[in-house]
Amino acid sequence: MHTSSLSPPARKIVALVAAVPALALVVALALVRPAGAAIPAAAPTTPPASYPGPGVVTGSTSVHDPSVVKTSSGYLLAHTGNNIVLKTSTDRTAWRDAGVAFPGGASWTRSYTGGSASLWAPDISYRNGRYYMYYSASTFGSRNSAIFLATSTTGASGTWANLGLVISTTSSSNYNAIDPNLIVDGSGQWWLAFGSFWTGIKLIRLDPSTGLRSGTSITSIAQRTGGSTAIEAPFVFRHGSYYYQWVSFDACCQGAASTYRIMVGRSASVTGPFVDRNGTAMTSGGGTQVLAGHGSVHGPGHQAVIADSDSEVLFYHYYDNAGTPRLGINLIAYDAAGWPFVY
Repeated sequence: MHTSSLSPPARKIVALVAAVPALALVVALALVRPAGAAIPAAAPTTPPASYPGPGVVTGSTSVHDPSVVKTSSGYLLAHTGNNIVLKTSTDRTAWRDAGVAFPGGASWTRSYTGGSASLWAPDISYRNGRYYMYYSASTFGSRNSAIFLATSTTGASGTWANLGLVISTTSSSNYNAIDPNLIVDGSGQWWLAFGSFWTGIKLIRLDPSTGLRSGTSITSIAQRTGGSTAIEAPFVFRHGSYYYQWVSFDACCQGAASTYRIMVGRSASVTGPFVDRNGTAMTSGGGTQVLAGHGSVHGPGHQAVIADSDSEVLFYHYYDNAGTPRLGINLIAYDAAGWPFVY
């Protein structure tokens, strides 16, 4: 940076710290970063001794099954609720209501919801100049379920167009078509992970030109074995040379009695096999715990991950002591062996 391009006060600051090298970098960063922007600290490489509390959030923070995408003006969050509930934030801290995706209703989902307007577990991302949202329609405990796709050029309430059914299941299926998550692999191929209970988490190929299913193959990528079948909410995120599969174990949706906990495994291939830190396959019940209930944080789960300017960020819901679902946000770091933890 040439000092001639700086304002007179800035040139004075540069001159004052020229003799103090330890301060030079800090001042330079302060001069070029936007006002109010934090200077990222180096990420830790050792997990904290106990689970951290969620980061501070304000405003409209009662959410269930959150998914978040970075936008040109901040963040757009979609979550479970009547006609898919939307929230926005400019700083990842203060959140405000932004209406619903389908203010006129989503009649095409009603044969799966028993007539309810409640739509579940949206997965939102920005691809090809549009926002993509995969979401599920079902009733609690049922396999009469479906995953649909909608897109929007702005992400705003009322602008979402229904692109149709992606995959569905019936009471005779041995897996459940809910909790979708779009993954784009290193070669640009699109995939959809999904599933809940029964035989666990599945992966299907998508057509990038339509966002809908391509072919009929289905791959199992995680399953609980030897007891509970409670696994759901997959989110596959690529970091370095690995794909990390984040899932939720145990019981959701029981208020402060919820036992949801966040687990992870990894694979060099998006199709698996995914293994945990001990080498146990996720299709054989494996999973390394990243976050569980602690203090007044009950049942953290249904997680989503984004890469932000300061860190990778984990979004999830948890229940407070009153049983109200709340938005949880923590930063993600990796230890020396490449396993993620939150701080």
